[in-house]
Amino acid sequence: MMWSERYRPRTMQDMVGNEEARSKAAEWFAGWTQGVRPLLMTGPPGIGKTTFAMVAASAYGYDTVSLNASDARSKARINEKLAPVLSNEGLVGRIMIFIDEVDGIHGRSDYGGAEALLRLLKKPPVPIVLAANVSDSERMKSIAKACTHIRFRPISPRLLRLHLRAILKKEGSTAGPGTIIRMISESEGDIRSMLNRAQLMVTGFRVHSERQFPDSDAEMGVDAFFKAKSRQEAASILFSMQIDPREKINAFYSSAITSMLTADQRVRILRAISDADMLHGKILRTQNWRLLRYLNSILASMYRPDLPVRYAKYNLPFPILNRIRFDGRRLREMALVAGKRLHMSSSAAATLIIPYYMRMIRDGKINPPEEFAEIISKEIS
Repeated sequence: MMWSERYRPRTMQDMVGNEEARSKAAEWFAGWTQGVRPLLMTGPPGIGKTTFAMVAASAYGYDTVSLNASDARSKARINEKLAPVLSNEGLVGRIMIFIDEVDGIHGRSDYGGAEALLRLLKKPPVPIVLAANVSDSERMKSIAKACTHIRFRPISPRLLRLHLRAILKKEGSTAGPGTIIRMISESEGDIRSMLNRAQLMVTGFRVHSERQFPDSDAEMGVDAFFKAKSRQEAASILFSMQIDPREKINAFYSSAITSMLTADQRVRILRAISDADMLHGKILRTQNWRLLRYLNSILASMYRPDLPVRYAKYNLPFPILNRIRFDGRRLREMALVAGKRLHMSSSAAATLIIPYYMRMIRDGKINPPEEFAEIISKEIS
């Protein structure tokens, strides 16, 4: 099991840092009555916002209904998830709604989710807690105005050092002062990242900063991932694959689409790969490389025991790739000839002319033009 999960706080007293913010949030929980404004916790990833929401809900006797950004992107999805909660149909006990990464619901895939969420935040019949990494976008400002807004800060290096040393002691491990300082510095106040780095170091993997990707064997990593005996083992293998994230995503993609999987298995794996690809695209656009720490967690959701996935370098079987390579060469030559004869570019000929020529030749309506026949015969010879 990853240390970030093994040592996840179980009570509010177990948490590290942000004492003032946690005290204010606890006051909100203690004083909640129907109609009280929702609670919005903002701050960088990995500092305990989600963990605090879960342990506080448990401490105050709430059953939690959780949503994330993907659940809240459309009005229909919000209604589907929350209508039974808000009407209290089939539910027993006290209910709290928790919406994580609420700042991720905006963008092209937002189909009324933000507007539906804003309406939900007005005089809610049950306590609503939201967590976000940022609060400075225009729509997040609207959400913040409708909530009691509490900001969580990165955890101080002093507290991180004390916490890390305590966990290393529990694991029967040690680390030199320089190593501890480096892990704390690279985690940038993110306790989850620090623990993951420490575990990789203790288990023998070399720890690298998020912008360094040494060469590794993608084939061994992909095969070992799908042969793992548990999700924890699979997650550890992902962390050990210290390769460029784009290469890692591509390796799993090509392996998944060329393996013999059922439709449901393929859809589930490709959905995780798609989420990882979207995260990587966001990292490149914003240059926020700290988000890279979530890539392996997203890819870990692909794992199921005994999936028949084996590494494949290319997205298509080799016989098909070979056919495309040779056919593509012929088609380019034919486009060059057609373009010269018809006084147009080869790309225009390839798009506008060659498909119709090939169709008529295939249907036996015309014989191949002499120049085309020569190209085809050259390829065959």
